[in-house]
Amino acid sequence: ITSIMNRVRNLKNKFRNEENITDEFNYTKISADTTDNSGTVNQIMMTTNNPEDWLCFLLKLEKKGVPQMDVSLLNRLIGRYSQAVTALPAEKYSQDESYARILVRFAELKALQDPEEARDQFHLARLNCKKFAFVHVAFAQFELSQDNEKKCKQILQKAVECSAVPLELLETALQNLYLKKRQLLSDEEK
Repeated sequence: ITSIMNRVRNLKNKFRNEENITDEFNYTKISADTTDNSGTVNQIMMTTNNPEDWLCFLLKLEKKGVPQMDVSLLNRLIGRYSQAVTALPAEKYSQDESYARILVRFAELKALQDPEEARDQFHLARLNCKKFAFVHVAFAQFELSQDNEKKCKQILQKAVECSAVPLELLETALQNLYLKKRQLLSDEEK
């Protein structure tokens, strides 16, 4: 009995110590290892598991460097975005803007590694979140970056047909495409 009581006391002490550790989102009871962020991921998945928390976590993780120049960060981000996509059921979150942003950013990051896989991810994003114009514009921008102007135009036209919103975003992207601009939207327009 004494041995069991000592174990319980040790676990309680460990638990109290972990309560005092916080990461970049001030979640409690997580691992102190901020390089892999597994504690934060576990906390999100066990508690809220919603797109807003995932997106906040992922964007904070992205601020740690430039994925285009840091392969290690890129791989870590792709892994975390993949976890988020897997943890969030499309049936439940297809109308959620944060979920749509996660899908789009995941596809954009995949484009840095493998354009074919990125194309599949953009298809998935468009299939699951077709009401958001930015999803279509991101996919169209990807196709334009792959020198596929015809596919880019088709994507934007289909987005207009399926009434993605805001319509003005799609119109601006189409106008910039017709003007032969390489960027469908400027940073301000995004």
